[in-house]
Amino acid sequence: MNKREFIKSSVLAGMGLTVMGSATAGGKRKKKKHAGPKHWAWESPNKKESDADLHTKYKRYSDAGIKGMFFEEDSERHFRIAKKEGLETHRWMWTMNRGEETLLKNHPDYYAVNRNGDSCSDKPPYVNYYRWLCPSKPAVLDYLKNEVNSILKKDYVDGIHLDYIRYSDVILPVTLWENYGIEQNSELPEYDFCYCETCRSKYKEKTGVDPLEMEFPDQIPSWRTFRYNQINNVVNSLAEVAHKYKKPVTAAVFPTPEIARRIVRQDWTNWNIDGVCPMIYHGFYNEQVSWIGDAVKEGIHFLNERFPLYAGLFIPNFKSPEELETGIKLALENGASGISLFGKIDDGVLKTLKKISVK
Repeated sequence: MNKREFIKSSVLAGMGLTVMGSATAGGKRKKKKHAGPKHWAWESPNKKESDADLHTKYKRYSDAGIKGMFFEEDSERHFRIAKKEGLETHRWMWTMNRGEETLLKNHPDYYAVNRNGDSCSDKPPYVNYYRWLCPSKPAVLDYLKNEVNSILKKDYVDGIHLDYIRYSDVILPVTLWENYGIEQNSELPEYDFCYCETCRSKYKEKTGVDPLEMEFPDQIPSWRTFRYNQINNVVNSLAEVAHKYKKPVTAAVFPTPEIARRIVRQDWTNWNIDGVCPMIYHGFYNEQVSWIGDAVKEGIHFLNERFPLYAGLFIPNFKSPEELETGIKLALENGASGISLFGKIDDGVLKTLKKISVK
């Protein structure tokens, strides 16, 4: 499954420590100075590509200003060739959204439960591959830590890139409502997670209240904060594993701190990681290219220099090379340390990137 096929198909149809800076638990990060921006690309390795083609491709990426790759799958050949061409190689890992057949079969208890009592293990929201784990369960955290360990012990992997590190979307981006015949003007119970026994008992132990007994649980700040903190704990625990290997952690997140908290319970400005890639996919939110600058500015403000921000841009959202150039410039002018690209990176994209980034 390619990255975020759910949102990609809907739209198309209608970092190493030398770059990131050292990680510290909380507070500001010490960032090294660089001559220019550092850019990234998300990619699912095509194992049919020849070594010669890979050398050519990754050299072109590097020459255009891309300095790191987020690889969705493990391919030692891709990783090592990219490294030879001067790129950092980070393994991109689906985190809370895990649909492995063995996991679904053997551990249905690992999965998140919505306000109606339905589990993602057998009744996923929106699409079949939305199989969200519960972040409150110790066994889930152990499972994910083992996954990170198995990835980072490989010498050709420079870092870990966390994706789907959140709850399921309680509210989708507005452009997707029509695709699923829904209007999410409020938090509907079938999309509101997690109300499993573990989450409810932990919250009740803290507050004395069972979330299912609340008349309007979507309006209770402490219940929101509880869920933010469950994801925060997962991220920060995985970061501890990565930092033992002296390898950095980045994450793909929702476009702004406000949107991330509101629609996926994601509090990314309080993570102990080494860089963040907000998916500022302006077309998903019926926004213009100018919104990229606003989103970056908001993220930079709330991060307060904790770690670098690399603005995630969705290439199909741009109608022309000129629009893409504008989007990149807006991101950099508003404080982004670079951009991360998702979509087909062709000659036109590389030419635009090189024009801005390589002096």
